[in-house]
Amino acid sequence: MALYEVLHDTIYRYDSAVLLSQQIAHLRPRKRAGQHTLAHALEIEPAPAQCSEARDFFGNPVTRFALHAPHAQLAVRARSRIRVDAPAWPDPAASPPWEAARDHLRDGLSGHAPLQADARDAGQYRFASPFVALGDEAAAYADYALQCFTPGRPLLAALRALSARIHADFRFDPTATSVATPVAEVFAARRGVCQDFSHLMIACLRALGLAARYVSGYLLTEPPPGQPRLIGADASHAWVALWCPGPGWIDVDPTNDLQPGAGHITLAWGRDYGDVCPLRGVILGGGGHQVDVAVTVMPVDEDSRPAALDAPQ
Repeated sequence: MALYEVLHDTIYRYDSAVLLSQQIAHLRPRKRAGQHTLAHALEIEPAPAQCSEARDFFGNPVTRFALHAPHAQLAVRARSRIRVDAPAWPDPAASPPWEAARDHLRDGLSGHAPLQADARDAGQYRFASPFVALGDEAAAYADYALQCFTPGRPLLAALRALSARIHADFRFDPTATSVATPVAEVFAARRGVCQDFSHLMIACLRALGLAARYVSGYLLTEPPPGQPRLIGADASHAWVALWCPGPGWIDVDPTNDLQPGAGHITLAWGRDYGDVCPLRGVILGGGGHQVDVAVTVMPVDEDSRPAALDAPQ
């Protein structure tokens, strides 16, 4: 078990005054097996005229808020205290052949076979989405994945092999892409960041008829030996979950080629990044803008008291 306090600071600075602003935040960590949000607070400056909590289509907690007064800057700080237990992942070799997962979803959703209880929900993650376009490139993604998804191979063993292949073939380069870079460009350039590698892996899995979803969250990073942890030096992270008959959703992190443990903190999940963007909205005015984001993931002791946090929901 690990206990963390997470600070996620976002500051928008506008070239001219914003007259109206409507925003949606995915900043409260999601409750899931092995993860519990003990406390959470969201600080917004200037103070919003309206603010409400809800769940989105995928069951993620969201905060909707609106600013009705002119402002030249928007600052949002999310502070959360989370307990994470390291998951016990199933033995990859004991999972069913990958074709069985594909066929179960395909036949069940078409009404030709009974579905496992959670498979109908999983079915929505088999198809293209705004950030994971398939189209003409689907065959290329399938060919790339089939080097790992050989006939009869256990599903989770093939998943781990695909993670290892992406990790080996693609270079982490934060200057190579932006939020809007298409998967096809990432596939051709062989470089990008965790969002890109997650979208690529999802494209490969969906091209085979499997159900894969995008998971956003945080990753505990360790400073170099002898150096202290720096406030704001961590970052948002992204990884992938694949649906497997029997155990259900199984997470894998292709950026680091590992299965998430107690150092991964889940914020939200959806079809792709667009469904779980930490902060997005529409504004009237503002002109250009600059955005600065700083994330701090700090391990804390069980006896330490969280500062200025609300009770969990």
